[in-house]
Amino acid sequence: MVSTFPNSTKINLSRIRPSIRSLQPLLVEWRRRFHQKPELGFQEQLTAEFVSQKLQQWGIEHQTAVAKTGIVATVRGKKPGSEKVLAIRADMDALPIQELNEVPYRSQHDGIMHACGHDGHTAIALGTAYYLQQHRQDFPGAVKIIFQPAEEGPGGAKPMIAAGVLKNPDVDAIIGLHLWNNLPLGTVGVRPGPLMAAVEFFECTIFGKGGHGAIPHQTVDSVVVAAQVVTALQTIVSRNVNPIDSAVVTVGALHAGTAHNVIADTATLKGSVRYFNPSYQGFFSQRITQVIAGICESHGARYDLQYHELYPATINNAAMAELVRSVALEVVETPLGIVPECQTMGSEDMSFFLQEVPGCYFFLGCANPDKNLNYPHHHPRFDFDETALAMGVEMFVRCVEKFFG
Repeated sequence: MVSTFPNSTKINLSRIRPSIRSLQPLLVEWRRRFHQKPELGFQEQLTAEFVSQKLQQWGIEHQTAVAKTGIVATVRGKKPGSEKVLAIRADMDALPIQELNEVPYRSQHDGIMHACGHDGHTAIALGTAYYLQQHRQDFPGAVKIIFQPAEEGPGGAKPMIAAGVLKNPDVDAIIGLHLWNNLPLGTVGVRPGPLMAAVEFFECTIFGKGGHGAIPHQTVDSVVVAAQVVTALQTIVSRNVNPIDSAVVTVGALHAGTAHNVIADTATLKGSVRYFNPSYQGFFSQRITQVIAGICESHGARYDLQYHELYPATINNAAMAELVRSVALEVVETPLGIVPECQTMGSEDMSFFLQEVPGCYFFLGCANPDKNLNYPHHHPRFDFDETALAMGVEMFVRCVEKFFG
């Protein structure tokens, strides 16, 4: 069967069951509604209200206002057998980006857009909840569906966990997906172990002594100090990290000075650190502090360093990754198919859930270059092929069936 869905490429959809294929118009409708009314982290009131309204309409028990705007829905199977609980997580927040797409469903909120696919994640999770509620006789146990706020920052997973979303009933395992424009439609990226990197941010202000550009010996040049700091930070990965491991230290901003002939009194730099291996937690903050302190001392400068550990690495449980991979083999049928080498230095606070219970986070390809739907994530023209929505529901439903199998 060749897809006739709007905005779809020619892929084989025969492995998506008719009852899920029939949901495609609703999935598209919901996704576009979310896309038109994007909301930033912990401000997802409209999104949460719509999700709650649908869950209530379908008779699905759920809790609202979890970690401010989060929702947890529970679908209890009627089939005798397992008492296990599987969780499905979807994030709801958008980004502070002005949308440049000229589409009927473009963002109606100035300066905010769904530029990462979370509108699709929410629609897929909502469709999965609807399907499971209509087919409770087909599975035992219970499925918790977690609609999470603020993944893009400052992070909604940790406060949701603190609020008890993995308890009552206690979750045994968790899965989640990310629509992924780095992979073409009809592919799934899944692997055991680290999938996405840990991320840490730092901000440093260097205090020198300003003065005239013609009399530098009376000054402590914060620009010179900052320049040496930036250069030295690049040696942390090349000379302090095992070359078998992957890590990145990036200085993304450097601000100093006001005029051609004035030596700057202060310089401020901002950067990020990313790595896969959890054993490096705490290492980079210590090493960056040592580098900055040593250079500042040698020049007679002072510094103020603020270091923030945001999200740990997203590490998949091997057994759960194999479950998702086996399901993907049943669902996708394209030449590329399953992509195990799909690691990215991007980060995700799904990592906090995976630290609590075994689980798997995976990528669902949604790029379609033939329709110009392949702009990168966080781009003001980001959009994706909506055929992936039905594929996402099928993936989740089959994971539920196989988990309780």
